[in-house]
Amino acid sequence: MDYFDRFAVPNPGPTIYASMVAIVLTLIAILVGVTYFKKWGYLWREWLTTVDHKRIALMYLISALLMLFRGGVDALMMRAQTSVPDNTLLGAQEYNEIFTTHGVVMIIFMAMAFVTALMNFVVPLQIGARDVAFPRLNALSFWLYFAGAMLFNISFVIGGSPDSGWSSYFPLANNDYSQSVGTNYYMFALQISGIGTLITGINFITTIFKMRAPGMKLMNMPMFTWTALITNLIIVFAFPMLTVAVTMGSMDRLFATKFFTTADGGVDMLWANLFWMWGHPEVYILILPAFGIYSEIIPTFARRNLYGYKSMVISIVAISALSFLVWVHHFYSMGQGALVNSIFSITTMAIAVPTGIKIFNWLFTLRKGKITFTVPMLYSLGFIPIFTIGGVTGVMLGMAVADYQYTNTMFLVAHFHLVIIPGVVFAMIAGMTYWWPKIFGFMLNERIGKWAFWFIAIGVIVTFFPMFISGLDGQARRMYTYSESTGFGIWNMISFGGALMLAAGFVLIVYNIYYSFRYAPRNIGSDPWDARSLEWATHSPVPEYNFAITPQVNSSEAFWDYKKKGMELFKGKYEEIHMPNNSGLPIIMGAIFFVWGFAFIFGMWTVGILATLGIFATMAYRSFEKDDGRHISIKEIEETEEKLGGAIK
Repeated sequence: MDYFDRFAVPNPGPTIYASMVAIVLTLIAILVGVTYFKKWGYLWREWLTTVDHKRIALMYLISALLMLFRGGVDALMMRAQTSVPDNTLLGAQEYNEIFTTHGVVMIIFMAMAFVTALMNFVVPLQIGARDVAFPRLNALSFWLYFAGAMLFNISFVIGGSPDSGWSSYFPLANNDYSQSVGTNYYMFALQISGIGTLITGINFITTIFKMRAPGMKLMNMPMFTWTALITNLIIVFAFPMLTVAVTMGSMDRLFATKFFTTADGGVDMLWANLFWMWGHPEVYILILPAFGIYSEIIPTFARRNLYGYKSMVISIVAISALSFLVWVHHFYSMGQGALVNSIFSITTMAIAVPTGIKIFNWLFTLRKGKITFTVPMLYSLGFIPIFTIGGVTGVMLGMAVADYQYTNTMFLVAHFHLVIIPGVVFAMIAGMTYWWPKIFGFMLNERIGKWAFWFIAIGVIVTFFPMFISGLDGQARRMYTYSESTGFGIWNMISFGGALMLAAGFVLIVYNIYYSFRYAPRNIGSDPWDARSLEWATHSPVPEYNFAITPQVNSSEAFWDYKKKGMELFKGKYEEIHMPNNSGLPIIMGAIFFVWGFAFIFGMWTVGILATLGIFATMAYRSFEKDDGRHISIKEIEETEEKLGGAIK
């Protein structure tokens, strides 16, 4: 078959055609708008070529929000399809594609981007650094993520989406059962974005170890920075396993190797093991930064220092180690035997212990605190009971014998979402709201934000609690329809109502951003929350160089001590600041990677080889490029500080 024939979507329908029209109209609107307002030069100079960690964080944040709504639409369509028995809103193939893309988009392209956005913005500020250790690599990380995300999302309208689940198990994902190029999109999109994530891990480990402010020892770091450090260590150990898995899967599909084909000496369980050896640590790559966010917000609005700092650090390290020892609980029922199942059942339940320590530490922080119920605090408080329910049901699933009843039912779907939504989505919204004034110089509206919280919190409960019941009654996950006689209808209809509440909550968040952008006051100062960590010791919004004078740190809450105890934070005088130059090379490499992935997906070998040569050519160019950066003069620093409201002493 000529590869151009494969550009057609195998099972077109109204949603496919509507998506095609929407994509074309959106692209036209963007091109016309940027051209009409003459912003091409501005975009290239200030954003597309930036290496500033704060602007890169904003690009991650915007991408994550877009992917949140992309994946959210998929979720609504699934809940609508299963809301009544024998529904024909979606066909079986379309439903398979939608639940596959929903999982991948939400985990890889929404949650990972949200986590990386907040790490990018906050971590250098919390450790008193000017930027990350490798600014250009940071920009390349974003453009590789963006290339992977765009590659995955065009599958819906060019060639067809993947349809073998977000875990893409073989043999379901091989050419016999997934004949379209959809699974090729899965392999190459995850490969490209995964390389970007691995680069991010190396970059932030180096940044945290080598660029902390004078006096900031490891045990003086803010808790969010601690969780970022451990998260990136997990990334460096876990993501190579994903790289190996998708490389082998791509070779099976494109070059007829037999890594995962049992009939020819391959092992289909090899994919399951490689995937979940990455996949379960991936859960903690998302959860640990969320724990760090809550550990910043709860002390701020309880007006108390974090209870049990050392035990929090120890529990984070313990979680990271145990996260690599539990992957087999994802396939207890696949025949590895009672002894193996028992071992992984023990490790699965053991990981609940350090997680429980963190829950109790937050509760003790709240005890006798003077709690202020701001929007970030509401999400932090709402997280505790909902996440605990999700975690307890995880312990139930961790018992191998019981898992034979629960596995592949809606009970598992409920458990997973009651961990991920309060454990990641709540934290991302809380963190975005908390650091919003530091990013933009104004605050989001509290009243609208609280309405959004209650819609989302109640919506989560109404959506997923009924799934526990229908799952225990036998409703399998991933089935696109069911008969009325099963009795699942009432629970699925309630679940659909909850999904609509969730959607309303996210719409309110969008409206809040619009409303606050127009009407919120800008004279909020640099520390509107009366916070405790170092990022609040500089201006809002943050200048390019972060701190005019590098802070001197003597405790785990240096900024709090500076405010309340009068300890000196900024010593010395202004000096010239060295900063990196912008570079167009990262976005060019991202574009070449996009072409490379697209070419291999469709077997366009000549284009693929040329793109491969282009990747190595850009790497070689960078190796021989001489760029010593630039210096910001003392005069420029003084003018900037004065413009932003005067130097912070």
